Amino acid sequence: MTEMTGHNYYNLLGVSVDADQATIAAAYEQQRQRYAPERLVDLDHELQAVARERLAELERAFRILSDPERRRQYDISQGLITPPSRPARRGLSRNEALGALTFALLAVGLVVAVWVFTNRNTLSGQAMGEINRPAPNFSAQELRGGTIELAQYRGKVVLINFWGTWCEPCKRELPALQQAYEQFSDQGLMIIGVNLTDDEQMQGQTIEDVAAFLAQYGVTYPIALDLDGKITEAYRVFPLPTSFFITTDGQIRYVHIGELTLTDIAARFAELRPASGAQP
Repeated sequence: MTEMTGHNYYNLLGVSVDADQATIAAAYEQQRQRYAPERLVDLDHELQAVARERLAELERAFRILSDPERRRQYDISQGLITPPSRPARRGLSRNEALGALTFALLAVGLVVAVWVFTNRNTLSGQAMGEINRPAPNFSAQELRGGTIELAQYRGKVVLINFWGTWCEPCKRELPALQQAYEQFSDQGLMIIGVNLTDDEQMQGQTIEDVAAFLAQYGVTYPIALDLDGKITEAYRVFPLPTSFFITTDGQIRYVHIGELTLTDIAARFAELRPASGAQP
């Protein structure tokens, strides 16, 4: 299997580089359903705009990857495959040299454009939206054993973070999430990571792989395994990472799309925690 690194169309759809057309089509349909209009109606305008942008990216990725020739050209531009070698030539004429230089400049421009497009979620895809709706309760298998249920943390400020091992911003924010958990958990903050385990398994990852991945970052806060995608569906998650800040009475107050920092978490917790700051 070809190793997949960075952020590209394959990451966007949650499939491996060598996925067949049926797998790509199924992944696209699953991702597209997350952006159905009825799921976005109670989001604010900023978050709706992010969702529409994400859907446009998914559609563009599918158009490229569903066409064998366009997919081959894309793979070459991303360095995922090596273009076929050409026979050696003794030299180029002046016109040939100028033509080759022009083609090289155009190719570089294309690669840069593709890189900017496929990485723009990482570079600028952060948004914080304020909403007020009940947080859907869930009960799920916890990574380290047993089950975890959101309702058991009523009275605390809860940060739910949706993530996957293939998501680069998710990796970068893990230290901040762990630090916030260590710093604020005794003051009434609970952090729950929700792993998109159904997507992980589609990419060939096991629960053991997820556990080994988190061990590298020293993560100790609870991890809920979304084995069938129902938690992700209930929270209408679109880009990763997406985080929800839930009040002590079980209302979603903020949705944060993109990488979280310790400053982000501390600010939201200071606003939402009980006035006394004490644990219930």
